[in-house]
Amino acid sequence: MDASLAASKDDAQTGGLRSPVSAASAGPSPLTRKPVSDWKETLFSGLVRLVALSVLVALTGIIVALVYDAWPTITHFGFNFLVSSEWNPPMDRYGALVPIYGTLVTSAIALVIAVPVSFGIAVFLTELSPAWLRRPLGTAIELLAAIPSIVYGMWGLLVFAPVFASHVQPLLASTFGKIPFVGVLFSGPSMGIGLLTAGIVLAIMIIPFIASVMRDVFEITPPMIRESAYGLGCTTWEVVWNIVLPYSKTGAVGGVMLGLGRALGETMAVTFVIGNTSFLSSPSLFMPGNSATSAIANEFAEAAPGLHTSALIELALVLFLITLIVLMASRFMLSRMQKH
Repeated sequence: MDASLAASKDDAQTGGLRSPVSAASAGPSPLTRKPVSDWKETLFSGLVRLVALSVLVALTGIIVALVYDAWPTITHFGFNFLVSSEWNPPMDRYGALVPIYGTLVTSAIALVIAVPVSFGIAVFLTELSPAWLRRPLGTAIELLAAIPSIVYGMWGLLVFAPVFASHVQPLLASTFGKIPFVGVLFSGPSMGIGLLTAGIVLAIMIIPFIASVMRDVFEITPPMIRESAYGLGCTTWEVVWNIVLPYSKTGAVGGVMLGLGRALGETMAVTFVIGNTSFLSSPSLFMPGNSATSAIANEFAEAAPGLHTSALIELALVLFLITLIVLMASRFMLSRMQKH
């Protein structure tokens, strides 16, 4: 009893604060975390670092291998390889302008079509769809992403291209083809295959990827904020535009970049429907063309050792750099969006 009174007197004199010595003598706090010194923690940290470094090593190895194998054409053609449209294997003259143009145009067409459609699908699934339809429809969209690209290519060549040539291309030529400056993109014969057909098939392929990512990021918006907006009388469009999109814009842009990466690197589906010609005779989207992936897939197996093989590898290096530039631009865009 006397000891407790003395302790209370000491606390009153010191303002309720104890010295470090007395606090330490009172024993360890139950909230104090014991330092981890187990060998399992050390092994786990080492393995994680090794896996992370292996990605950088693999990326560096790919770049070095591409540059090494493409060095003959890099030194022989120089910058002219990027601006020349001539691709003539018998004469050993190579230019990547047509494949680069085809890759960029088909990817741009795919994004222009796929992004609005994916946005609409994601908004419907998260805001408007009845509960009984939400899960089956979401599963069906995810299953579309699992279809092999060669199936899309065969469907595009055997089913979509004939219908597109007989019904859609004449309609586009008679409407958009009459508009000044824009009409040149929708002129020419209706052959079914070409840059526009390849872009549409690519759009169908990347819609499941973009829509799935957008749906997931839209769903992470706090329900309380969404319901509060509806309670104030906001429409669905106002809720999506003013609340859902600002909250999830980073993830939505990431989904678009994922779809763009898929479009840039797609091979078989584009090879079936793009036409595979190395001539840039007209800016019309109806005309056949070529892409970097299609050129590599069509010619690499039969390319003779020397400049032909080196040109195809340099084409792969150019495609790699295009993808890298797109990823860097997306990271810059995301960083700017996060600051604001």
